[in-house]
Amino acid sequence: MAIIGEYDIIVVGAGHAGCEAAWAASQMGFETLLLTIHLETIAQMSCNPAVGGLAKGHLVREIDALGGLMGRLTDETGIQFRLLNRSRGPAVQAPRAQCDKAKYRLTMKHWLEGVPRLTLFQAIVIDLLVANGQVRGVRTLDGSEFISRAVILTPGTFLNGLIHIGLQSYPAGRANEPPSIELSQCLRRLGLKIIRLKTGTPMRLDRQSIDWSYFTPQPGDDEPVPFSFWTQKKLENKILCYLGYTNEKTHEIIRRNLDKSPLYSGKIKGIGPRYCPSIEDKVVKFPHHNRHQFFLEPEGLDTTEIYVNGLSSSLPLEVQREILKSIPGLDQAKILRPAYGIEYDAVLPTQLKPNLELIEIENLFLAGQINGTSGYEEAAAQGLIAGINAALKLKGKPPFILRRDQAYIGVLIDDLITRGVEEPYRLFTSRAEYRLNLRIDNADERLTPYGYQFGLIKEEQFQKYLKKREKLKKIMIFLEREKISFSAGGSFTLKNYLKMPQVSLSDVIKYAPILEELTAEEKRFIEAEIKYEGYLKKQQREIEELNQVNEIKIPEDFNFQEVPGLTREAVEKLGKFKPRTLGEAKKIPGITPATIINLYVYFKKIKQAKTKKPSEPKVSRET
Repeated sequence: MAIIGEYDIIVVGAGHAGCEAAWAASQMGFETLLLTIHLETIAQMSCNPAVGGLAKGHLVREIDALGGLMGRLTDETGIQFRLLNRSRGPAVQAPRAQCDKAKYRLTMKHWLEGVPRLTLFQAIVIDLLVANGQVRGVRTLDGSEFISRAVILTPGTFLNGLIHIGLQSYPAGRANEPPSIELSQCLRRLGLKIIRLKTGTPMRLDRQSIDWSYFTPQPGDDEPVPFSFWTQKKLENKILCYLGYTNEKTHEIIRRNLDKSPLYSGKIKGIGPRYCPSIEDKVVKFPHHNRHQFFLEPEGLDTTEIYVNGLSSSLPLEVQREILKSIPGLDQAKILRPAYGIEYDAVLPTQLKPNLELIEIENLFLAGQINGTSGYEEAAAQGLIAGINAALKLKGKPPFILRRDQAYIGVLIDDLITRGVEEPYRLFTSRAEYRLNLRIDNADERLTPYGYQFGLIKEEQFQKYLKKREKLKKIMIFLEREKISFSAGGSFTLKNYLKMPQVSLSDVIKYAPILEELTAEEKRFIEAEIKYEGYLKKQQREIEELNQVNEIKIPEDFNFQEVPGLTREAVEKLGKFKPRTLGEAKKIPGITPATIINLYVYFKKIKQAKTKKPSEPKVSRET
């Protein structure tokens, strides 16, 4: 075998996870190699050319606050922008953007090509070089070997990928792209537990063959909200999306052809995403609904392709055509790319450490759909964290692990490694216990100092962040001190006035024109911090109490058999991983809350025994 090159870190796969991982590793000073099957499909938006949405938009803001690429790239290539849930509380407001699919891919490629210490190379990885429980590099299809100190695997849906259109199937990682069968076999040889998952994508239609008069326009926001804290330019909406519905005739066609669906014929073995079902799944599982909505979304400015969001399917092409004929406005529509389902292998994520490194193989990190997630945003977040942690590991520094109260990224990774997955995992705001703390407007406050510490946030950006922070601090002090008087209601500080239920920041501006100098983003931050101050303080107390428990130290080489009530399995796992704190013990796959409670009670008793004053000796008086 020929050794072609030696690098510090190799990233396998150039999807959303791989791009963020390679960016982070190279920015942190390491010679990084990014390997991909096709250089033309770097950052390919395999499904919907959209970024963000509920919880997903939060992730992109956090990626951006840490110094990642997705937020800036979305602002650069977005063609329609919306802030979801404007009428609801700030915790569940989130940005979403429709992107130009081709421009997104080409812009990411252009950016990565200019990154120092980052090499892009087209190759198919078929094997991992592992010796003495540690990864040493990769081997490609032509027999070449690339040596490295760490490897980050981000293969997306390519591991043993199998595409289904009706009862016809063919191996592929994505339409017309080869699967990675040998790499999947390699992971099995290494003893990893593999699960089989399924996802799908809808048909793409020719814009010119659609009668748009039958559908309801869905415009973007008048004042688009950027994804990136660093975006300076004014964003523009350049397209309209449209809303449509299926009907009873559509549903009858689907029911009549279920025997041709690989999903219902038993051909597909993988488990699909519960929260993004195919149209045949919707019809079967929700028979009481006489219609289901879908959206017609342009894939870019220089293409006629329209993405039919909500009509994912693995039915045969002829049935897909029949479905379209049943929907007024789509009855003459031409399919440019058929819908299909895809099965692929993933690694059970409970085999990972909190830093996304495999427990059994040192310096081998996994990120993206290989860990059982769905979505570009979940993949990109994992890729960024894997890249940071691979670099920290090589520097001999502690891992970067975000807590659940610090970021949605922390919720995502903690869910994966402690609970595992039975279906493709999707993040929701409801998964976060402290979502009022994890808003889009304070992501920089929570995470930008970390990005600066790692070298992902540049000095100029950090100074901009500090200036904004100081500005907001002064405004908060001003609102606490400045008073207004009402003839009927007495005197209030502007802060207390804003706390009133029917009062908004726009009402306060009338008495304090200085607030007009704030950006829309800063206004949202000020209003949320003041209106929810009581709840935020209560949550902060809960977080501090929880963290005190998490930080309880476990003595080195502690014998867990001493703790009453622990199961044999718990003792074995704790002995194997040797956690230093209760917080670390919580992260061990398979360790239950009952085990943590037993440990907490035991160490609390030990602490009390050490701090308890010795009792005074009894003195008996002789008479």
